[in-house]
Amino acid sequence: MPTDTTEKGLEDIIIKHLTANNGYELGNLYGKDEYDKEYAIDITRLFRFLKTTQARELAKLDLDNTPNGEKAFLTRLSNDLKKHGVIDLLRNGFRYNHVKLELYFVLPSKENPEAIKLWNQNIFSVTRQLQYSHDQTKLAVDFVIFLNGLPTMTFELKNNLTKQNVHDAIYQYQTDRDPSDLLFSFKRCLVHFAVDDNEVMMCSELKGKSSWFLPFNKGHKDGKGNPPNPDGLKTDYLWKETLKKEELGNIIQNFAQVIAEENEDTGKKKEKQIFPRYHQLDVVKKLISDTAKDGVGHKYLIQHSAGSGKSNSIAWLAHQLVGIQLDTKALFDTIIVVTDRVNLDKQIKNTIRKFMQVNDSVGHASNSGELRQLLAEGKKIIITIIHKFQYILDGVDTFSKNQNFAIIIDEAHSSQSGRLSSKMSEALSEGDDEENYDIEDKIIKIIEGKKMLKNASYFAFTATPKNKTLEMFGHSSNEGDQTKFYPYHKYTMKQAIEEGFILDVLKHYTPINSYYKIIKTIENDPHFDKKKAQKKLKWRVESDEHPIKKKANIIVDHFHNEVVSRGKIKGNARAMVVTGNIKRAIDYFFAIKVCLEDRRSQFKAIIAYSGEKEINGKMVSESDLNDFPSNQIEKKFKTDPYRILVVADKFQTGFDEPLLHTMYIDKTLTSIAAVQTLSRLNRAMPGKRDTFIIDFVNQVDDVTEAFSKYYKTTILSDETDPNKLNDLIGIMTNLQVYTEVEIDILYMQYINNFSRETLDPILDRCVEKYNLLSTDDQIKFKGSAKNFTRTYNFLVMILPYNSIEWEKLATFLTFLIPKLPSPIDEDLAEGILETVDLESYRTEKQSTISIDLPDEDAEIDPIPISGSGGKKDPEMETLSTILESFNHIWGNINWTDSDKIKKDIEDLYDIINNDEKYQNTIKNSDEQTAREVCKSVTEEEILKKMTSMMELFREFSNNSEFKQWLLSEMFRSTYKEPKRVSNNSE
Repeated sequence: MPTDTTEKGLEDIIIKHLTANNGYELGNLYGKDEYDKEYAIDITRLFRFLKTTQARELAKLDLDNTPNGEKAFLTRLSNDLKKHGVIDLLRNGFRYNHVKLELYFVLPSKENPEAIKLWNQNIFSVTRQLQYSHDQTKLAVDFVIFLNGLPTMTFELKNNLTKQNVHDAIYQYQTDRDPSDLLFSFKRCLVHFAVDDNEVMMCSELKGKSSWFLPFNKGHKDGKGNPPNPDGLKTDYLWKETLKKEELGNIIQNFAQVIAEENEDTGKKKEKQIFPRYHQLDVVKKLISDTAKDGVGHKYLIQHSAGSGKSNSIAWLAHQLVGIQLDTKALFDTIIVVTDRVNLDKQIKNTIRKFMQVNDSVGHASNSGELRQLLAEGKKIIITIIHKFQYILDGVDTFSKNQNFAIIIDEAHSSQSGRLSSKMSEALSEGDDEENYDIEDKIIKIIEGKKMLKNASYFAFTATPKNKTLEMFGHSSNEGDQTKFYPYHKYTMKQAIEEGFILDVLKHYTPINSYYKIIKTIENDPHFDKKKAQKKLKWRVESDEHPIKKKANIIVDHFHNEVVSRGKIKGNARAMVVTGNIKRAIDYFFAIKVCLEDRRSQFKAIIAYSGEKEINGKMVSESDLNDFPSNQIEKKFKTDPYRILVVADKFQTGFDEPLLHTMYIDKTLTSIAAVQTLSRLNRAMPGKRDTFIIDFVNQVDDVTEAFSKYYKTTILSDETDPNKLNDLIGIMTNLQVYTEVEIDILYMQYINNFSRETLDPILDRCVEKYNLLSTDDQIKFKGSAKNFTRTYNFLVMILPYNSIEWEKLATFLTFLIPKLPSPIDEDLAEGILETVDLESYRTEKQSTISIDLPDEDAEIDPIPISGSGGKKDPEMETLSTILESFNHIWGNINWTDSDKIKKDIEDLYDIINNDEKYQNTIKNSDEQTAREVCKSVTEEEILKKMTSMMELFREFSNNSEFKQWLLSEMFRSTYKEPKRVSNNSE
C-alpha cells in the first residue's frame, strides 16, 4: 500500500512511537467504559493504579461495600480536580475521608531502588479519538495522554500534505472544543497541543475564540518554526522528547504550575496555569545537566529576548539548582538571585512555593543582617534587589567559609554588575586565618576577593549583553589570533517576534523631521566657539516653547485620531512620551495637558521623573504635578482617564506594561538605550496587534544599527587587552602628579585602618601638583585616571593573574579622582543665547516605514581603553557665520512667510491669553464685550510688535479675510466662559 500521508497517518506515527518506544499503554483496550465522561477520568486505569500501589489504603475506604462508594469517590476526586487542578493532585495526592492516596510517584534518584520501583508502576496511556462529550457523542479529540487515569494533555493534529496546518487545529480548539466540557475545563489538563508536521502550538487554558496559543517550537535559523529533520518529521521532538515518560514527569514535578495573581485594588485572585515553552525547558535542562557535570565555579550567559519568560526560567532554574547532588550532598549551599525588577521577588517565591521539594525555603534579604540570618537559617534560595545588594554586602563579614553558591543575575547588563560581582566576591569568598599575613599576602587576598568566586557558579540572564557582560559571563572560543565570546544559550529577538511572544516595535516607525531658523537679535557680530555654540543653539531651539507646543499638538492629535479612534488594544491603548530632561518633560506635560483640555478630551497625562525641579520659583516633584503619590504611577497608568505618560529617564527600562502601544520620542537614543526604551512597547497581549513610534529626533540608520546588535546572537569580537592599562600608567606617570612612594604609603595606611587624617595630606599634595598642570594635561591625567580605575575594576575579576602594582594604583586613584577639580575650560560660547531668537519652525512628517533588521549575528567590540586626549583649540567664528551653519544643518529647506506667520500666531496667542485687561473682561463682562476687548488687544499687539512680526503685520493689514479669521481664531482659542456663582441668599 502507498504511504499514508493523511492526518490519520500522522496520528499512527505518534501513537506507534508512544506505545512501542515510550512504554505507553494504548487506551480503549478494555472497552468503552475505560473513560467516564461524567468525571473525565480513565477510571479503569485509575483504580488499577491504586490497587497495585496502595491496596491497603484503598481497602480502608471499602468502596465496593459502601453505597455509591465508587461514585462518591469519583465525584470527590472530580471536584478536587476542578478546585485544585490536575497539577496539584499529581504532586500532592488526594485525600478522601481519613485516607490519603498518591496519584503519581515522582521521578526517582538512582540511589533509591524503592522509589524506582514505585515510579515504574505509574501508568502512562494514550487514547485515540476520545469521544469526550455527553451531548455531542460523536465529537472526538484526536488523542489524549493520561497519567494513572487522569488526563494531562489533549492533541489536535493536522497535516500540511492534506492542505491543513496547525492554525486549523487551533481554530478547531477555539470553535469546536467547548471549555464547559469537563475534559477542556481550566486546570483539568496541563496543556492542549495543536500539532502538524511543521509546527507545534500550545494553550494552557481554553477560552473559546479567546484561547491564546503560543508556539512550542525549537526555532529555525534564530527564527520561528523548526529545522529540517534528517531522521523524520520536523515536529517529532514532541513525541520523541517531550512526551517521554521521564520528561513528562520532569515537567509535572519541576515546571508546570498554577499561580494566583492578586489584584492589589480589589484583593481578588485570578489563577493562571503555566506550561513551559520549548526554549525554557531547553535552557533549564541544559543548565542543570551541565552544572551537575561541571561542578562549581563556572559561568553561563543566557541571551534571552524580552518576552522569553525570563522570570519563570529563573525561578525554575533556582528551584532545580537546589536539587543537584554530589556524593549525596547538595552541590550548592545557597542560591542567590539578584534582580533589578522589584516584582521578581514575589514571582519567584510564588513559583517555587508550588514545588513540594523546596517549600518554605525562600527568603528575601533587604540588609546585611537579614542576609546573615537567612544563611544561618539554611534558606536555600535568597532573593535581593540589585540596587540594595551592594549595600547589603558592604556590612557582611566573612560568613561563608566552605560554602558553595549559585548566583543568578537577572538582566546582567546592569551598569552595577561589575561592582556587584566584586562586592559579592568579597562577601562570599572563603575566610582564612589572617594573623600571619604580610602586606603582600593581604593585597593578594584583596585582589582574590574581587575576582569571580571559585566557590560559585554564575548564571547571567540578559536580552542585550554588553561587551563587559559577554567577556565576564560568556564562553570563549579561540579563533585565529582572536578570542571571541558567545552566549551559552540564546532565544533571539528575531524568534520572539516571529513567534508572537513580543511585537516588532520597528514595524510602524514614523520619523518627523524638525526644521529651525534662527536669527540675530543684535546689530554687532561677536565671535563664539563654534562647536559649543552649535550645541547651545540646538538645546535652545529644542527647548523653545513653540516647538514643544507644536509637537504636543502632533502627539495629542495622533493619539486620538490613530490610536484611540482605531480602537487599539480594544480601546485600552496607552502612550509614552520620552523626553531628554526633566525641564522638557515638565514643559511637555503642561503643553499636552492644554491640548487635551482644548479638544475636551476625556483623557489625562501623567509625568514621571526623579527628584524635584524648580518651576516658577518653587521646587516640585512628580507627585505634586500628578496630585497622587509616585508609587501609584504604574497603577494609575492602567486606569482611565490616564492614557499618556511623559517621562524623563524613568520607565525606560524594566517597565512591563502590555497596554503601552505608542511612543513619542524627543530624546537622542543610542545603542542599548534605544533598544531598551523602544522595547517597552513590545509586550504582547490578546488584542494587541501592532505598535507605533513617532520619533522627532533620531535617525533611522542609528535605530537600525542599535537593534541589529541584539536581533540575533550577540558576539564579542575579542577580549580586552590588559596591556592598555600600562599605556594609561605611562601617560599618568609622565605628568608626575603622584610618586610610587606616595601610592605605597597611602595604600599601606589604608589597608591597616589608619586615620583619615593621615590619608588626606598625601592626596592633597597630589592635587596641588595636578593644579600646576596646563588645562590640556589636566584633561589627559583625569581622563586616564578614570579610564584606568574603570577598566581595572572590570579586568581584576576575570584575569588569571594578580598585579599588586595595579591594585595599589587603582585604590590610590579611587581616592584621588574625587579631589581633582575639573579642568578649567573657559566657555567661549557663553552669552550666545541672548543674541538670537527662533524665527521659524516647521515639522515634516515622513512616511511610516518598517525598519528591517539584517538577518545575521552581530559582533561588538571589546571595552575601549585609551587615555583622554588633550583640549582642542576652539574654532572661533562670528555669530552670523555660526547661524548660517546652524540654519544650513537644521533648517535647510525653502522657508516661506507662512512658516514665520505660524510661529508669530502661536506667540500672539500666549500674549493675548495672558493679557490682564482681557482676562478681567472675561470674568466681569459678557461675551460680546470680551470679544471686542480681544479684538482691540490683538490689533494693539500686532502693531506694537510690527518689527518682529513683519510678515504677520503685512498679512493682517492687507488681507481682510485673513484679518477676520485671525481675530475670530484668537477669541475662540482664548475665551473660556467663566463659571457663574449663583445667588442662593434668598
